[in-house]
Amino acid sequence: MPDHDCDDRALLDAVARIAREAGELILRIYEQDFEVQRKVDASPVTLADLAAEAHIVPALQRLRPDWPVVAEEAVSRGEQLAEVGVPGQRWWLVDPLDGTREFIARNGEFTVNIALMEGDAPLLGVVHLPVPDRMYGGLCGVAAQAWVQEGGGQRRAIACRTVPDDGLVVACSRSHGDEAAQRAWLGARTVQSTLAAGSSLKFGLLAQGQVDVYPRLGRTMEWDIAAGHAVLAAAGGAVTDPQGQRLRYGKRGFENPHFVAWGRRCG
Repeated sequence: MPDHDCDDRALLDAVARIAREAGELILRIYEQDFEVQRKVDASPVTLADLAAEAHIVPALQRLRPDWPVVAEEAVSRGEQLAEVGVPGQRWWLVDPLDGTREFIARNGEFTVNIALMEGDAPLLGVVHLPVPDRMYGGLCGVAAQAWVQEGGGQRRAIACRTVPDDGLVVACSRSHGDEAAQRAWLGARTVQSTLAAGSSLKFGLLAQGQVDVYPRLGRTMEWDIAAGHAVLAAAGGAVTDPQGQRLRYGKRGFENPHFVAWGRRCG
């Protein structure tokens, strides 16, 4: 009988390599002057977004030609896609440069996100920060593992933490925050502090046990969070809608509902 866990671990390693290669392309552009354009929805896009996706998509197709790839910039161009999200189907979900606004601001808080989905849920994912060369990886399921790697160093196992007695550390978006909605959602919960961060870095901080919860009460797309969701789930966390229901992927239009990303679930 084939060892699917072993195969999935090898896939995770291959995806990590692809994400790092895309990060190197992004850094070459980051270190130069670059033009910012606007997509149909008015969100920004740069040559770095396009170059990273142009590398990632064919690399994933070489890995498994039979698995569809859903990638942000291709979707924004209106390219036709195979149906995804059906039970048992494996498919890729890619954000080649998450945090384009952070990239433009040159604050380093942008990521390469690659997730492998199975049906409507993430199976594995990597979140790579080209600056400062940090990689989060996660494999869900029976052989769950989550790790972080700094530069070329050894991978280190990570896990979500239990909420400390003095209250939650709450993550919020650096560029897309809605403070009033977040305060309303937090209600009477005891909050120790808040931490603003861009892109899927917030999921890595949750998985590392540096943050306890990230309520996102605004518009996001599935490719924004799938890889971070995989890392977080592998580290013992979860992503739900505000009512506590599991977040599902492969929806028509790929738009997420409001969601809450949890470390150790604190109610």
